[in-house]
Amino acid sequence: MTSHDVVAIARRALGTRKVGHAGTLDPMATGVLVLGFNNGTRLLQYITHGQKTYEATVVLGAATVTDDVEGEVISRADVSAITNSHIEAEMVKMRGTIMQRPSSVSAIKVDGERAYNRVRAGEKVELAEREVTISELEIRAIRHLGNAIEIDIEVACSAGTFIRAIARDCGDALGVGGYLNSLRRTRVAGFGLENSISLSSLRAGEFSTLGLVDVARTVFIVRELALDEVNQLSFGRPLSANPDEAIYAAISGQDLIALLCNKDGLAKPIAVFAPAH
Repeated sequence: MTSHDVVAIARRALGTRKVGHAGTLDPMATGVLVLGFNNGTRLLQYITHGQKTYEATVVLGAATVTDDVEGEVISRADVSAITNSHIEAEMVKMRGTIMQRPSSVSAIKVDGERAYNRVRAGEKVELAEREVTISELEIRAIRHLGNAIEIDIEVACSAGTFIRAIARDCGDALGVGGYLNSLRRTRVAGFGLENSISLSSLRAGEFSTLGLVDVARTVFIVRELALDEVNQLSFGRPLSANPDEAIYAAISGQDLIALLCNKDGLAKPIAVFAPAH
């Protein structure tokens, strides 16, 4: 099942075609997929850019064309000489802000066409490295299984990080190949598994939705507006500057009025949601 398939189910459940998601999940992956609908779709771009956390299992001893378990195996190697210390030393190198080459089988466009389509057509695709931040990469378990090694990891990372690439790069560095065997996204920008509903509940309509204010309080720093500030925004006037350069959610009571960002020494709306009154 793809993320788009989930959106299609949500459209039926919510009775609207205006549904989107905050960051694609690989078809093999499970976990958190944040959905926005109607006016809420305007917040999705900010949620997509938030930090994400994952639980994953890496397998060493083989490489695949997709860098995950669903792809064709392109090489195998003996892992008997690989120790836990070797694995830990390579994983440490991936923590922090690094340059990472995305998996060739990704949705990134190459000359207007998705990379995964080019790979499926038999093309050899190697994407350019990009800067990502892996703030946490913890090894939870290592299992030596004779002809393979399984490593359970937990990762907290910036948007655009490929967990499959962590598996591939660890295997490449150790000279034995590596791929991702399982992946579960546990959090997206403050929305975790504990807040989520199951796919069956979505299909059955057994869920409640979050209002814009609830979402804004989860994702942004909040700026509570005084009545005169609400009036200023209603006339298109900027407000006094925010304390820093982050995006602030301007809230009045139970209304999300706007998103504010500093520009030229003042806080100006980059998106307006509720009519000021």
